[in-house]
Formats: sequence, structure tokens, C-alpha cells
Amino acid sequence: MDPKTLHTIAVLYMAAINLAAFSAYGWDKLCAQRGGWRIPEKTLLLLAFFGGSLGAMAGMTLFRHKTRHLKFRYGVRLMLALQTAALIYLHTKR
Repeated sequence: MDPKTLHTIAVLYMAAINLAAFSAYGWDKLCAQRGGWRIPEKTLLLLAFFGGSLGAMAGMTLFRHKTRHLKFRYGVRLMLALQTAALIYLHTKR
């Protein structure tokens, strides 16, 4: 596959997964306030794990959601650090 095409796909994926994570944290906070159906914690963490850690951190911060849970507070930060390191490595590998 052409490197430019691969780069475009990667950027679109990262934008989509981070938007999905951010939206999921916001929706879950709204449901928590209204007593509605909640998004499972496993789903929220998986969104962060599969590349949406920046969106998850932004959602946690903006919506003040899941900030007291240690697995979210430290887990999402660890995922963000590892994903950032991986992106830096891949970018400088050339």
C-alpha cells in the first residue's frame, strides 16, 4: 500500500476512535446523571486502548467523569503515554 494512503487511513482512524471515545465518556456521564443505561467500563477502557486514549482523557477531564476510579485515572494516562511513545517511535523510525 502507498505510504501516503496508509498515513491518511491512520489519521482518519485516530480521529474517529478519539471522537468515539470522547463521545462515549460524555454520553456515559449524561446517562449517569439521568439514571439511564450506562456504557460498560470495559467498553470505555477498550476505546482508550485501541487508540482513543487522548479522546478518553479529554472526555474524563471535560465531563469530570470516571476521574475517581484508579483504573481510569492511571490506566488511561498509561495508555496515552504508551500510544504517544509508539507514534513517536514510528514517526522517527524512518
